[in-house]
Amino acid sequence: MTDAPKLALLPLYIALYDEVRPEARPDMEAFADRVAARLESAGLLVHRGETACVCSEVERTVHALMAADPDLLATLHLAYSPSLEAIDALVEARVPLLLLDTTPAERFDEDATGEDMFRNHGIHGVQDLACMLRRHSRPYLLAVGHVDDDAFVADVVTTARAARAARAMRSMRVLVFGESFAGMGDFAVSEDVMTTRLGIEAHRVTVDALARTAGSIPAEEVAAESAADRARFDATGVSAEALDRTNRVGLAMRRMLAEGGAGAMSFNFASFVAETGIGTVPFLEASKAMARGVGYAGEADALTAGLVGSLAQAGCAVTFTEMFCPDWAGGTVFMSHMGECNLALAAEPPRLVEKPYRFSEVADPVVAIPKLTPGLATLVNLAPGPHDGFDLIAARVEVLDRGPVPGFPDVPHFWIPSRTCRTSGSARSTTTCPGSCAATPSWAARTTWRCAWAMRWR
Repeated sequence: MTDAPKLALLPLYIALYDEVRPEARPDMEAFADRVAARLESAGLLVHRGETACVCSEVERTVHALMAADPDLLATLHLAYSPSLEAIDALVEARVPLLLLDTTPAERFDEDATGEDMFRNHGIHGVQDLACMLRRHSRPYLLAVGHVDDDAFVADVVTTARAARAARAMRSMRVLVFGESFAGMGDFAVSEDVMTTRLGIEAHRVTVDALARTAGSIPAEEVAAESAADRARFDATGVSAEALDRTNRVGLAMRRMLAEGGAGAMSFNFASFVAETGIGTVPFLEASKAMARGVGYAGEADALTAGLVGSLAQAGCAVTFTEMFCPDWAGGTVFMSHMGECNLALAAEPPRLVEKPYRFSEVADPVVAIPKLTPGLATLVNLAPGPHDGFDLIAARVEVLDRGPVPGFPDVPHFWIPSRTCRTSGSARSTTTCPGSCAATPSWAARTTWRCAWAMRWR
């Protein structure tokens, strides 16, 4: 299960009001508690700092909040607070920054009074601080709205999850089984560049080592996994021998992921050859792994596997897929891959099939063929660019209510309208996050670009 994103909340106030209106402080503190409780109810883990007025208090509070190791630091102006009291500490804090622009009162119209103005003028402080952050080249985002507005809260949660995804990528460890697919260049990035620029660490594992681990998996462990598969999937069309053989390799991969502390994996099917001693190709385990929140990409693509794992750790239901064939007449794109799909996105229990395998002399693997839950989604691509740069590209799409169809009995597949993916970049190495996950359909797209923003704070 993904841990909740951690948000550090820094309430800001002005010392002058403690001198002229000391009785107002309890109500101001209560508003900070109200904001913290509202965000916690939305699923965030909130560390509420002490209310700070002057430089020394801000520095002390920020230091204490950073000790909690948050994904995101958020300021909350309880009233006007001079920017120079906070700017130095916020520039030094190496964590994504969000300014909360909200107030206790939802309405401020012709019936408002001077007392209402006193209790609801935090926007003054937001503007002052935003100006100074820009002058110091300190990136930040704003969340604007009333504290009880669901859209405001969703905006904060989205930003916190984006910060979590960026943080996950900066420490992502990917196990890569086998060699990279020969001649495939769009994800060919040197491991040094990938680590230096993104934080993704690729660790190579030979298929021979995987085969040795597979040989050590106890028979009773394999039998238990196969029994669980027959209980949760439609396995009527696969033999016991084929399912056990597939699960033996899959359990070996699962063990090596756990022992290696990896959050993602990739393998090149072309490296799975009989000479290594491997029984088959673990497509089924890749599908199960994504359902558990482990990142995955095909063909030894550590870059996209790291992206999938990072989004998964931010709470996004995400699957690796590729654009395969355009339907020019129908205005759609056929999405598929050889045998991998996040089974958590299935609309109904997936069907297991024995896939006729012709790429090497290993035995036929068992793969899962799900019907993907239809609905709005986001197609994401992490595209390498010139000068060792990267573009994080996203397109809003729709997973159509179509398939699986008889013409593709042994590969996961679905369709999206072509008009929605013209800006999605490379047709290779994409991920999709259907709106069936525990988020609004727009969340994934907003998370993607905010993830790129948060990656600036390595």
